[in-house]
This record gives sequence, structure tokens and C-alpha cells, in this order.
Amino acid sequence: MSILVVEDSRTQAELLRHMLEEEGYDVTLAADGEVALRRMEAGRPDIVLTDILMPGMDGYELCRRIKQIYPGIPVILVTNLFDPADVLRGLAAGADSFIVKPVEPGLLRSQIEAVIRAAAMPDHDDESPGLKVPFAGSTYTITAGKLRILNTLLSTYSIAVAKNAELQEAQEQLHSINEQLQATVEDLSRSNESLEAEILERKRVEAALADANKKLQLMASITRHDLLNQLAALDGYLDLALMLRERDPANAWKHIESAGGMVNRISNTLRFTADYQKVGAASPAWQEIRTLVEQSIQNTLRISVNLINNVPPDLEVYADPLIGRVFSNLIENSIRHGVRVTTITFSLERDGDGYIILYEDDGVGVAADEKEKIFSYAYGMNTGLGLFLAREILAITGITIRETGTPGVGARFELLCPGEVICAG
Repeated sequence: MSILVVEDSRTQAELLRHMLEEEGYDVTLAADGEVALRRMEAGRPDIVLTDILMPGMDGYELCRRIKQIYPGIPVILVTNLFDPADVLRGLAAGADSFIVKPVEPGLLRSQIEAVIRAAAMPDHDDESPGLKVPFAGSTYTITAGKLRILNTLLSTYSIAVAKNAELQEAQEQLHSINEQLQATVEDLSRSNESLEAEILERKRVEAALADANKKLQLMASITRHDLLNQLAALDGYLDLALMLRERDPANAWKHIESAGGMVNRISNTLRFTADYQKVGAASPAWQEIRTLVEQSIQNTLRISVNLINNVPPDLEVYADPLIGRVFSNLIENSIRHGVRVTTITFSLERDGDGYIILYEDDGVGVAADEKEKIFSYAYGMNTGLGLFLAREILAITGITIRETGTPGVGARFELLCPGEVICAG
């Protein structure tokens, strides 16, 4: 049996080819919809598997055109999506089934077998003039027969069941953690000698619980999503290298190099989890700001940069013991991304009852649309997670950080310290 795979990602296309050939199918690849239609003119496949999100002609339009020209050829849509509108668009285009990425071999096999069985059964309802289905502000015309609609719904239901099982597992784990944390809160409440002390302690515990839940959710996201995706990509590169090692060793080595890069990314992710685990692990303490800056300079500066420390002596900040990492990360960030940095300056200025610790360089600065993004975990996955960690470390005692520099002139970071966390030593 022949299968045409339409996928613009070469890596994803080769992985699908490998899975299908392991099942004994004859596989042809096409990089986009136009190429796929030309391949079908040369020789009709038994089934078409097509990605939805492709440049030019998307998977829905390709499916619609295939059904107009070759109505007897089943089409399975392969997608990252999933919401009801996607199913309706697929049915309106004539799709016979759905498969969600990342593709699992067992599900791929079962969907192909189901489509083959359905194709062998006549469905006279396919000749109906079409049913108009309004949904979410759009109207979809469904001409599919009852059997094809049922097969599509069953394929989406099987996907939903698998996703729901994953969510249920995560929910049960979080529920168990929340029960343990709640028991801790109740024990602390019973130990309070006065109502005022109990209220104060409860507020502190609730803040700690919120922070702990946030860290747990992020760590769960890293292990369940980021690391799993990175490991899947690593596995894909290695599989491709194994497939090509005999007939195309040059490309096989390129895939090995890509796998090496993915190993480095996995290592960086694991190092970040180790650093993130330390945030808030020790109690905050009073530390002299000027000394922290000097120590950070000694720990991070590797090139010839004029560094000026204008922070006055004998001023202390109440912060997490890792606050020195904040200053080190700012310096490293300037050196890595500032392009033409020659001078870095630390200074201090009053801000009402509190103070602002200023960090300035004369590099290329930060683009206006990135001033908040640079502190996010998702953005840092590609550029370094130092600024994300900096904000987390400072937040332990209520210190905030923002970027207020002028693009093209230089970066300027402001660490806003409330009056209660900064004083003369």
C-alpha cells in the first residue's frame, strides 16, 4: 500500500517515513501542497497524510483539492492543533481522520487501519448537498456522510482520551502536593498563640505556597514539556543518523552534530533547574550592596570593559543570599548581548522611602518590544535564563527589576528596593 506524506519539516517527514516503512508501507514525501498534487498526477497513492500548517497551500486547502480531483483517496490531517473549529474545518475540507503531533506509532497505525476499513464501506450519505454548521462566529458546510463523520469523531475522541489521561495524572500529583501543603498550613495555624500572630503567619505561608506552586508548575513544565520535547528531537536526530549511516554518511554526521547541539540544550535546561531550585532555599539576609557589586565584578568580568562602581559604602539590602548572582547575570548579559559595550556603571538613587539600584551600559540596548520579554522563562530558553532567575531572586523580598534603557544607546536596569529592605549598615 502506498502513502504520500506532505510535510514541510524535513525532520518530521523523515520520522513519519521511518514509522510507516516499519509498518510495511511504500512511502513518498512531498514538501508542500503543490508538489503533492504533482506527485499524485504521476501516480495515485492509496492514502495521503498531510500537515495542516504549511507555507502557501495549507493542509485544509490541499485536502479540499484532493477530494475534488481524487474523491476516493482518503486524507488524514496531521496537526499540532486541537479545538472544535479544527475538526469542523477538516470535515468541511473532506478529511477522513486526524492525527496529533508528536505522532505516536501505535495511534498512527490504528488511524490508518480505521481509514482503510472505512474506505472499503460505501457511504451513500456522502452524496448529500451539505449540512451548514454555525460555530464560533463561522459557518462550516459539511458534505461528509455519517460514516466519515463518525470516524473523524472517533479519531478526535481517542486523542482527547489520551490528553485527558495526562491531565488527570498531573492534577492528581498537584492535588497530593496541595494536600501536604495544606496540612502544613493547618499545623502552623494551631501553633499560633494569638490571632494576630496566626493571621501574619497565614499570610506568609500562603505567599510561600503560591511561590512553591509556581515553582512546581514550572519545574513540571520543564520536565514534562521542555525536556520531553528536547529528548524527542534528540531521538529523532539519532534515528535519522542511523537510517542514513550506510547510504548517506555525510548527512548522517550532520544529524549527529544536531543531536550534539540538542544534548547541550538539555544540559543547559538541567543546570537551570538546579539553579532555580536554590532560589528561596535559604533565608534572606542583610548584605552590603557595594561589596556585592565588587564580588560580582571579580566573578564575571572576562574582557576589557570599564566598570564603574558608584554605589556608596555602608548601605545594606535585605535579600536572598543569591542576589550576587543578579549583578553577575547583568554583567554577563551585557557582555553577551550588548555587542559594543565599553563601560558598565552601578549607582544608587533615592526613590521616595526606598532606593533604586541602577545598572547601565553603553551597548546596543534592548528593543522596546523585548523589555518585558527578556525576563520570561519562554524567551530565556533561547537567549539565557539569567534575567528570569534575577527577577525570581529579587522577588523573594519584594525587590522588582525593570529595563528602562534607550535602544541604540544602552541598557538600563532599575532594581526598585522598598524602604524596608535597604538601610545604612
